[in-house]
Amino acid sequence: YIHIINKADMAASKGLKILVGCKRVIDYAVKVRVKPDRSGVVTEGVKHSMNPFDEIAVEEAVRMKEKKLAGEAVAISVGPPQSQETLRTALAMGIDRAIHVEIPLAQLEKLQPIHVSKLLAKVCESEKPDLVILGKQAIDDDCNQTGQMLAALLDWPQATFASKIEPSQDSKQLRVTREVDGGLETIDVSVPAVVTSDLRLNEPRYATLPNIMKAKKKPLAKMSPDQLGVDLQPRQEVISVEDPPVRKAGAKVESVEDLVGKLREKGLVK
Repeated sequence: YIHIINKADMAASKGLKILVGCKRVIDYAVKVRVKPDRSGVVTEGVKHSMNPFDEIAVEEAVRMKEKKLAGEAVAISVGPPQSQETLRTALAMGIDRAIHVEIPLAQLEKLQPIHVSKLLAKVCESEKPDLVILGKQAIDDDCNQTGQMLAALLDWPQATFASKIEPSQDSKQLRVTREVDGGLETIDVSVPAVVTSDLRLNEPRYATLPNIMKAKKKPLAKMSPDQLGVDLQPRQEVISVEDPPVRKAGAKVESVEDLVGKLREKGLVK
């Protein structure tokens, strides 16, 4: 008895190929300080780590690999030389290999979501992933633009703010539960697709010491924007960066009547 498997069946059996984004940002626990000249924020000597939403994206890719839904998971970071540390963290969490698109420090502050989207699109052309998972936003700029721009550039379906991802048995479709203002929305998208992760998608694991050591031997490829043919000319100019206004102290009231009286004094109620 001979069973013949065609190439399409073999490709399906290997599962999805996932490309997952990892951005290096100022650690969420660090108090951000504005530069004296108000041109940006202080980054020198400040602790950096992987963007928390990207950490969730990495965890989801690794879980899909563990469930045999994905065949290969590749991490990519667009950033300075130090972004390699972020990629090594992703590799230690269980990602197979990494790609670093290195941005010169002189150009880093002018790097914008449109540039990152174009760089990711170029990498997608060569890597040909079935699924791209990105964090829904980065905690440094809160732009929430890269995933949507990437989907537009590739002309792929997109599912943003994902709190659950369920691939079909043949891995040709994804059922994604999205967090929206009114609650939850469930949509089906065909692959290849772009998905952005929300906070409740999963809880990222901690990288163990043995896996951190193994990560040092995993492949990490370097690229440059010039190699990918992407112009990093900024589309926007930052005029000034300001600290948020200091919140004024509140006042206690003894009763509802006192509260209404205070509001009337300020002309907030009639």
